[in-house]
Parts: sequence; structure tokens; C-alpha cells
Amino acid sequence: MSSERRLVIPYVTEQSPRGERTMDIYSRLLKDRIIFLGTPVDDQVANVVMAQLLHLDSE
Repeated sequence: MSSERRLVIPYVTEQSPRGERTMDIYSRLLKDRIIFLGTPVDDQVANVVMAQLLHLDSE
């Protein structure tokens, strides 16, 4: 058995006049300018958070 832990990422579906759209919950939160930290911050997590902050700043 692999020692890797498998992540379960929930998806949400939203309705709009243009149709249905399904996205992972983290993308949906980012759309509302929410960054979720659910793990200790290491170099990899810090890089992801910085990329999200830069993306939000550019909007």
C-alpha cells in the first residue's frame, strides 16, 4: 500500500444564465477573493499562496 495520502477535493456547481459551471472548491473560494490555508506553511504552500495573491492583485 502506498504511504501517499490521497486528497479529496470537493467540487461545487453553480447555475448562471449562461449555464452550469463546475469547479473545485478552492477555485470557487479564490473567485470570491478567499485564500484557504488548511495545512502548515512550507515552501511549496508559500509559493502557491504567493501565486494566488499575485493573481488577485492583478485583477
